[in-house]
Amino acid sequence: MGIADRDYYRDTLPRAGFGHFSAWSVTTWLIAINVAVFFLDAILQRAHGTGIGPDAYDRFVPTSRFDRMGPLETWGYFSTLTAVTHLQVWRFFTFQFLHASPMHLIGNMFGIYLFGPIVEAHFGPRRYLAFYLLCGLAGAACYLLLAACHVLVTDQETPLVGASAGIFGLLVGAAMIAPDVQVFYYFFPFTVRTLAIIGFAMAAYTVIHYGGMPGAMNAGGEAAHLGGGILGFLLLKNQHWLNVFSPPRRTTARTATGPRRRVARSGQKDWSKDMNR
Repeated sequence: MGIADRDYYRDTLPRAGFGHFSAWSVTTWLIAINVAVFFLDAILQRAHGTGIGPDAYDRFVPTSRFDRMGPLETWGYFSTLTAVTHLQVWRFFTFQFLHASPMHLIGNMFGIYLFGPIVEAHFGPRRYLAFYLLCGLAGAACYLLLAACHVLVTDQETPLVGASAGIFGLLVGAAMIAPDVQVFYYFFPFTVRTLAIIGFAMAAYTVIHYGGMPGAMNAGGEAAHLGGGILGFLLLKNQHWLNVFSPPRRTTARTATGPRRRVARSGQKDWSKDMNR
C-alpha cells in the first residue's frame, strides 16, 4: 500500500500527487540502498570477525571505537579527525548511508518513507536527490561549526553515522510544501508542520542544554539535525538553487495568431515562483 492510499493522506493530497510511493522512485531506492548497506556491512563484519580494528581499516582512531563497526561503517563514518584533518572528504556523503543498529535503521527509513514522497513529488527525482544529500551534508557541516564554536563539546574522533540529517531536511521541506497533511508518528496523528516544529525545538534544546556534555543525549546527532533542517528551509525558500541539478527544459512554440513563445516542458509546476515571490 502506498502512502497515497492511506486515509490520512487521501483527504488532503491528490492520489497521484504528493505522497505517491512508486517502486521506481528515488525514495524507494534510498531506502533500498540504506538497507542493503546495513546488511552487507553486517555480513562483511561476520566474515572478518568481530572487533574490526584500525590496523585493518583506519589507523587514525583507537581500536575500542571500532568494536561494533563493520568494514563499510569504518570506511564511511564521519568524524572531524577523518573527514577534515585527514581530508577524507567522501565521508561527508557516505555517513548518510550507515546506521549503528537495526532500530536506528528502521527509524530513519520510516522517516524517509513518510516525508520523502512529498518532497520528491514537489521537486522531481534529480532535484529531490540533490536536496536530500545536501541536507545530509549540511548536517555534518553544522556539527563541525558548533564544535568549532564550542557549543558542542565532542571528541574529534567521535563517529557520526545515519540518514537523519537528510531526513530532517525532508521533514522541514514536507512541512513547507504540505503543512496540514496528517501522518501517524509512533501511533499518534500529527500534521507535518507540527512534527517539524517539535523536532526542531527538541534538537535545539538538546544542543543548547547537553552540547557541553560529551556524549550526552546524542547532542552531536541533534546538531546534525539542525543543519539538515536549516538547509531544507533555505532550499525551499530558494528553489532555483537546485536547478543546476535539473535545469528546466524549454522549447519554442508558434501560436496561431502570434509570434513564437517559450513553453515549459518539464511537466512540473515551477514552484519556485510561488515560494520566492
